Amino acid sequence: MKKHRVLIADDLSSRAVEVLSAHPEITVEVKTGLKGNDLKEALKGVSALAVRSATKVTAEVLEAATDLRIVGRAGIGVDNIDVKAASPKGVIVMNTPSGNSVTTAEHALFLLCSLARHIPQATASMKSGKWDKKSFSGTELFEKTLGIVGLGNIGRIVADRAQGLRMKVIGYDPFLSKEAAERIGVELVSLDDLYRRADMITIHTPLTDDTRGLVGTAAFAKMKKSVLIVNAARGGIVDEAAIVEALNSGKVAGAAFDVFVEEPTPANHPLVTHPKVICTPHLGASTEEAQEKVAVEVAEQIVAYLLKGEVKNAVNLPPLARENQTRVQPYLDLASKLGLLLGQLAVGVEKIEVETVGEIAEVGGKAIASAALAGLLRPHLDVPVNEVNARLLAAERGITLAEIVRSQGRNFTSSIELRATTKEGTRTIKGVVFQVAEGYEPRIVQIDKFYLEVQPEGRILLLRNDDKPGVIGAVGTILGGRGINVSRMQVGLEKGTREALQLWSVDAVLDADALTAIRGVPGVKSAQVVLL
Repeated sequence: MKKHRVLIADDLSSRAVEVLSAHPEITVEVKTGLKGNDLKEALKGVSALAVRSATKVTAEVLEAATDLRIVGRAGIGVDNIDVKAASPKGVIVMNTPSGNSVTTAEHALFLLCSLARHIPQATASMKSGKWDKKSFSGTELFEKTLGIVGLGNIGRIVADRAQGLRMKVIGYDPFLSKEAAERIGVELVSLDDLYRRADMITIHTPLTDDTRGLVGTAAFAKMKKSVLIVNAARGGIVDEAAIVEALNSGKVAGAAFDVFVEEPTPANHPLVTHPKVICTPHLGASTEEAQEKVAVEVAEQIVAYLLKGEVKNAVNLPPLARENQTRVQPYLDLASKLGLLLGQLAVGVEKIEVETVGEIAEVGGKAIASAALAGLLRPHLDVPVNEVNARLLAAERGITLAEIVRSQGRNFTSSIELRATTKEGTRTIKGVVFQVAEGYEPRIVQIDKFYLEVQPEGRILLLRNDDKPGVIGAVGTILGGRGINVSRMQVGLEKGTREALQLWSVDAVLDADALTAIRGVPGVKSAQVVLL
């Protein structure tokens, strides 16, 4: 009987040891707090490593762990694991994306309940010796409209529980179909409509360039007076300075925060000290049940892989035979970037077609389609998205995937084209990979009806404008006046029209004022920033 050694390197629930030890083929070792050479030494002969967030599984550690086959993360994030270094070593990295969902969703609802009834403030008042009923008159949740921004795993649980409280639930999620929302009893609305209608708003979206500051001054202006706001997702999605102003003006009656831009929060943080704010120190996943659940899940996943070869919740499972991995990898990277771009341009995607052309399509078409779909979804969901789970996550959101494989193309030997169908029409992105002396160079060669050649990397300002003199100069002046450097600029023209597409590669974040100024340039029809 083959023995497998499993090392638990972080503090996990004892239930993990019980699950692993129940199998005579597995030997469990618990050694926490290891670093550097001590960690490398402990990993000699180890088949599986179980961690939380403390242990750093670096490329150097992976190089020394010659027998390691799997790293299991008890939790969602894998920032402490060098996933790119793990893949070439054949080490599978798994996480437990659903283990904290219920706990985090419940925490958001508990914050909302406490906020509506001023429970923390009333408790503090009583502990100071007062009996002050008049100052803490609250509001019912019954028949109130709850607006949920982001209907991923956590947002859906919040919606389910809120319906049990007889709340009217509306939601915004650019990657959830109307039919999928109806199945969970949520009315899908635009973000502006959610702001306008909701009595209470809770945030459940990842932090990206698009969502940073999403709930800010402009959003508060659209909301009802005396709205309640809860953020238990990520610090920075709600503009902290803007919500302080909204609280002071009375536009926002109260707010509850579990997450902040800077953690731990500095002394005298304006939200922490504000009388209308209740706050907790990032406790969303901090329950005994959640910690036990993720420990058991990661242990069960390790057992399934070591004893049966079953893979669940892998974040780096190679979608190809090893002999094809090197040849197809540049196209997988390109497909991911094309999907990422399309996901930022197309809102409310109902169907995505992935067309792969050329010899590469025969060996990697299916993997390329999965990579494109993962790129499309990744910025918008509250769980990690990869080639393994992208198809399932898309199906849950009512997004249809169509795969097209062609042996020959007209303009390029090999290419990848994505077409997204939305209620507003179809958006198209096409890319190719050029072979150069240094290796491979990916390029975007088409966006909708515009043809160009763009490196898919970094922060890009994308403009659609009338093709007339002065537009480029005016935009350049606005960027230069704000100290924003431009490394590259490409222009694509639509044949037979006087329209142009400009792509400016910039080295800094463009704030709302800069984008407003650019959109005000005569001839500019639209302007947005995408991050690749």
